[in-house]
This record gives sequence, structure tokens and C-alpha cells, in this order.
Amino acid sequence: MRIASYNVENLFMRAKALNQDSWAEGKPVLEAHARLNALFEKKTYTAADKKKILAEMKALGIEKTDEGKFVILRKTRGSLVKRPNGKPVEVVASGRDDWIGWLELKDETVNEIAIRNTARVIADVKADILAVVEAEDRIALCRFNEDVLKPLSFAYQSIMLIDGNDSRGIDVGLMTRGGTRIGQMRSHVEDEDNKGVVFSRDCPEYQVTTPSGENILLLINHLKSKGFGSQASSNEKRLRQAKQARKIYEARRAEGVKNIVVLGDFNDTPDSAPLAPLLKQGSDLKDASEFSGFDDGGRPGTFGNGTKTQKIDFLLLSPALFSKVTAAGIFRKGVWGGKNGTLWPVYDTMEGPHHAASDHAAIWADIGI
Repeated sequence: MRIASYNVENLFMRAKALNQDSWAEGKPVLEAHARLNALFEKKTYTAADKKKILAEMKALGIEKTDEGKFVILRKTRGSLVKRPNGKPVEVVASGRDDWIGWLELKDETVNEIAIRNTARVIADVKADILAVVEAEDRIALCRFNEDVLKPLSFAYQSIMLIDGNDSRGIDVGLMTRGGTRIGQMRSHVEDEDNKGVVFSRDCPEYQVTTPSGENILLLINHLKSKGFGSQASSNEKRLRQAKQARKIYEARRAEGVKNIVVLGDFNDTPDSAPLAPLLKQGSDLKDASEFSGFDDGGRPGTFGNGTKTQKIDFLLLSPALFSKVTAAGIFRKGVWGGKNGTLWPVYDTMEGPHHAASDHAAIWADIGI
């Protein structure tokens, strides 16, 4: 039975700021989006707050209109600003209670060739259990399965996704085939520690029953990225998430569950401090890449050009499962490697990075279960 994890970077719709060729264009938008929404939530807007609000709105192209290139200012009651003709724009709300609204990221359609290449990766990997990272919602997964995967003579029978905490439509889901069945599910969107809600998306638990009657428990993760915010705050958030995932794992092990996989996009490397709770500190989880026959094609990384510092996607297996691994590796044919896409063989329909299935390679392991 093959288990895989794959960050598809959305299937049909993606926040426009995330869909640029260069991260340098999208990153400032996401940072401004977060800052402005935080300002909106203040109970009282001081003169300094109002000045910041106008500065952020101007940077996002919504000072004089509610719709910019990357964002839309949504308002359902009251007014945030006044835009008199020939006069400066003015923040008229005194605080959060004066108006109801929010700043929304604009979506756009993902390149059609890229969507089809995403399907080709999934059909070529042929995982019986596939953890999908950065999917919009369950409906999108079902449409993708029916409209894009099935024409390739490959499809999944069971599809599930629980909405997480990310407002951008970046969730984690599960697709299974080959006689496997999704059973009990448990969400952790509301898990809290002493600093508040832990998971940026979720760390859902999915129990999958195999044709042989064995159960496998999957904990799917998409930990805090390094994309925006300070490195210190991102590392702290990722550490909190890794600690909580470890806590969930240990609780299930204490309950007698033997077959567990903690998998997904962890947004950090194996030797990083934030991932230590999962990979060190007495953890008995084993990275699939430690399997003696692991095939990485000469490149240990799973993101971008596949360097050592780009190993950020993981399959961590409990001892019982790791002992049953028969093969494992990385499938990167849908990733545009290097400036000219020549670092490894790519699909014939990929003429540039905009046609890539994802910036992430799929990671997989065959389990004799």
C-alpha cells in the first residue's frame, strides 16, 4: 500500500497574491493584508491607527476604491472611510464597532496546464492514501477527481477535507482508493496552548481501514510558513504546532494505536529547532527518507530545486509502520527545476514555471500492510 503527501498549491482557484511568478510580488501583499485586518479589529482607532490604515490601503491600491489588484475591501454595515471628490480620503470609523467589514484576498484561476500536470503527478505516483496540502475545499477535490483525474484513468473513491483556520482556502485533505475506507475523523482547529489557537490550518486525524482490515491513523499538517511575518514569530508558531502534533501522536500511542503517520508540508528542515519535537527529543517517529532504499534522485529536498535546505515535506512513521516500509522516494517530475527546468526530467507540457504542477515534489512510501 502506497502512502503519499503532496502540496498541490491549490487546484482551481488561488489567492492572486500567491499565484505570481515571483514571491517578491506576493509577499508584501500578504503582509499588508495581515497588518490591515489586525488594525481593523482594534476597538478604538487612534489618530496614529487611522494614519496607518490609510497608508496600508494606499499600498494595496484601495485608498480610492474598494477593489485593488490583489484585495477587496468588503463592507456590510457602516463606513470605514469617506472619499470626497477632490479631497483627501478620511477614516471616519472610530473603531471596530462603527462598521462591519474585512479585507479579502482576490482569487484567480490556476493555469489549466498546471492543473493537468498536477493530475499527472498524482496519477503517476499512484498513492492508495494521498494527503493533499493546499486544497481549496472538498468540493474542489471532488471536481478535480471527477473532471481531471478520471480522464487519466485514475481516480479516488473516498475524499474528505475539513475546513481549517486559513481564510485563503489553504486546507489539508485526504483521498483514498484501492479498497481503503476513511473512518473516524477528528479536527484540531480549536486546539489552544497558553498563547492561543495553535494550528494555522488544522492537524486533522483520519482513520483509514485497509483491505486487510488493518487501521492506519494519519495526522496531516501544513505548519506555519516562513513566507511572511518575522522569522522569530514564524519559528515560534511552527514550534508550537510541532509540539501539539507530537502531543496528539503520543496520546494516540498511549491509547494503543500502533500504525500512525504524521505527514504533510512542515515548512522547515529536519535539523531545525521548530521540528525538534517531532524528529528529536525522544520521538520514536521515523522519517521515511531514513529507509535504506529511499530514492530521492540524488536530491534530498522536496521543494524548489531539491537541495538539502529545501527538504520541507515529510512522511513520519510510527515504529510499527516504518518496519514495514518496502520502498520510498520523491517524485519531482511536476516541479520546474532550476532557471530552465533542466535539473531533472519534467512533463512535456511544461514550458516554464507557470506550467509546473507545484513547487513541491510528492513524497511517498510503500508499506507492506
